[in-house]
Amino acid sequence: MKFTILIPVYNEERAVRDTIKSIRNVMDKFADYEIIAINDGSKDHSGTILSSIENLKVIENPYNLGYGASLKKGLMSATGEYIIITDADGTYPITAIPELISYLPKYDMVVGARRQMKNVPLLRRPAKMVLSFFANILAGRKIPDLNSGLRVFRRDMAMKFMKLYPDGFSFTTTITLAALTNSYTVKYIPINYYKRQGKSSIKPIRDFFGFLTLIFKIMLYFDPLKFFLWPGLLIMFFGIFYGIYQVISINNVAQLPILLVLGGLQICFLGLVADLIVKKG
Repeated sequence: MKFTILIPVYNEERAVRDTIKSIRNVMDKFADYEIIAINDGSKDHSGTILSSIENLKVIENPYNLGYGASLKKGLMSATGEYIIITDADGTYPITAIPELISYLPKYDMVVGARRQMKNVPLLRRPAKMVLSFFANILAGRKIPDLNSGLRVFRRDMAMKFMKLYPDGFSFTTTITLAALTNSYTVKYIPINYYKRQGKSSIKPIRDFFGFLTLIFKIMLYFDPLKFFLWPGLLIMFFGIFYGIYQVISINNVAQLPILLVLGGLQICFLGLVADLIVKKG
C-alpha cells in the first residue's frame, strides 16, 4: 500500500513542525508514503516553516480557501492508494495511525473516534449533539464521531464524492455520511484528543448551521425518502387524530384535519418520487 498524508495548515506555526516530525517517525515503519501539507493562506510563519522542511510536498493557497478546499487540492495531488488526514495543531495522536492502518483493506475507511471530548470547546458541544442526532438518523446507525479529523480512507472512494465536499469544515462530515449511506465499510477506533496549540478558526454558530444544512443536503441527495417520509407521516397522523377529536367533541370535521392529511400524503409521495429518481440515477 502507498499512503498519502494530507495536512491542512492555517496559522499553525506552534505545532506544524512537530506534527510532521511525528508523522515521519510513525510512517517510516511503512515502505511507501508521501506527506502533502496544504498551506491555506497562513498569516503567521507556517509557510516559512513548511518551506524549510526537506522532502515535503507543499501546496500553497494564495489566500484562505477553507479546510475542505485544502483537502480537495491535496486529494487531487495525492498519489497514494490510501489517504490519511490529520490536523497540524497537535490535537490528534499521531501514534494512533498504525492502529488505524491495521484495519486496511478490510474497511474502506477507519476513523479515530475522540473519547476525551473535554478538549472540545463548550460552545460546540450542544451543536455536535444535534448534528450527531440527525446524522445517526440518516446513516441508520450510531456514529461515534461524526467529524473526527484523524482518519484513513481509500482515495478512489473519496474521489467519487468530490462534487459534494464543501470548502469549509464539513469535509469530514460529508465523507462520513457519503460512505455510510453508500454501503462502504467504516471502522471507528477510540483515540485520545488533546488541547490544541494555537487559536481555532472554527466559528461555532456559523459552522453549526453550515453542518446542519449539509446533513439535510446529503439526506436529500442519498436518501430523500427518509427526509420526507417521517414529516409527512407525522403531519398525516396529526390530521387523522385531530379529525377524530373533532368528531367526538363537535360531531363534525373541519377543513384543517383534511388539509393536514392531504398535505402529509403529498409530502410522503414527494419522498417516494424523489427516492425513485435517486435510485434510477
